[in-house]
Amino acid sequence: MYLSRISWNKFLLNLFYVVVYFIGVKMIRRPAVAGSFYPATRDSLLSYISRLFSSSRGPGSEPEVILDGSKRLLGIVSPHAGYMYSGEIAAHGYFHYAGDGLRDTVILIGPNHTGLGSAISIYPGGSWETPLGSVDIDEEFIDDLSNVEPFLAKDDAAHIYEHSLEVQVPFLQYLYLKAGTSFKIVPIVMMYQTLEGVKVLGDALYKVIVRRGVDKFFIIASSDFSHYLAASKAKELDGIAIDKILQLDPEGLISSVYKWDISMCGYGPVATLLYIARKLGGYKAKLLKYGNSGEVTNDFASVVAYASIMIERS
Repeated sequence: MYLSRISWNKFLLNLFYVVVYFIGVKMIRRPAVAGSFYPATRDSLLSYISRLFSSSRGPGSEPEVILDGSKRLLGIVSPHAGYMYSGEIAAHGYFHYAGDGLRDTVILIGPNHTGLGSAISIYPGGSWETPLGSVDIDEEFIDDLSNVEPFLAKDDAAHIYEHSLEVQVPFLQYLYLKAGTSFKIVPIVMMYQTLEGVKVLGDALYKVIVRRGVDKFFIIASSDFSHYLAASKAKELDGIAIDKILQLDPEGLISSVYKWDISMCGYGPVATLLYIARKLGGYKAKLLKYGNSGEVTNDFASVVAYASIMIERS
C-alpha cells in the first residue's frame, strides 16, 4: 500500500534535518518565481499588490486590516498563476481575510507541480524569503503534525521550485506589514491528491488545529481551475467543481474532477480544506470571484481559469 511505504530517501532526509537542527543551521527557502510570477523588488511588489486590491477586477479598494476580528473564516481557495493573470482574483480572498482578524499561523496547502519530493511534503523549518522579507516556519506545529501522522514527510525538495505556495506569501506579508505584526507559515504540497491522501492530511491537520485552537489558524488551499480551454467550456466544467466546493463535498469534488476530466491542478488541497471544514462542522462556502486569463490577454479561445472562494462559519 502506497501510504505505508517508508523509503530510504525519507530516512536520509529526516536524518539531514536532525543534523541541521543540532548544528544550529537555519534553513532559508529562497524565492523561485520572484521576477516572473510577481515583481522582484520590495517597492515594486508592494505597489503591484496595492493595485491588485484597488482594481475593478479585484476587490476595488485597499483592505482594512483587523488584528482581532471575528475570525469567522476557516480559510480560502486561492489561485497561483502569475499576478498579472490571477492576482486580482486572489486579492478577493485576502481582502476578506484582512477584515476577519489575522492569525498567528497560516497553513498553506498546494499541489506539487514539479514531481520532486515525497507524496505529501511539509517544509521542515527555518524561514521563507520573498522581496518583502522573511517569514518563519511554525516548526512546533510541524513537529506536532509529524507526530500525529508519520506519513507526512518533512521534505524541502518538493518546495524548492514549487510556485503554488510561494505566490501566496507576498499577499500575506502585505496584510501583516499593514498591521505591523508577524506570522508563521506551515507550507504543505501534495503530490498524492487522492481521497486517501486528503483524509490522511485532513485528519492530521484537524487533530492539531483542534488541540491548539481553531481560531489561531488560517488555511489557504492553492489551486487554479481549468487549463487551456475555451472560456465557455472552462466555465462549464469549473461550475461542476465549484458546486461541490460550495457543498463542502471533498469526495464529490475529487470524483467530479476524475469523471469530467477537469484540469484543476489543486483539487487535493481544496478537498483537504473542505474535509477539515466538514469535520469541524458549522461552516459554509461562498464564491467571491471567478475569472480567467482571457480577461487580461483578450484571448478567450484558450484560457486558464481562477476562483477565489472563502470558507466561513454559518
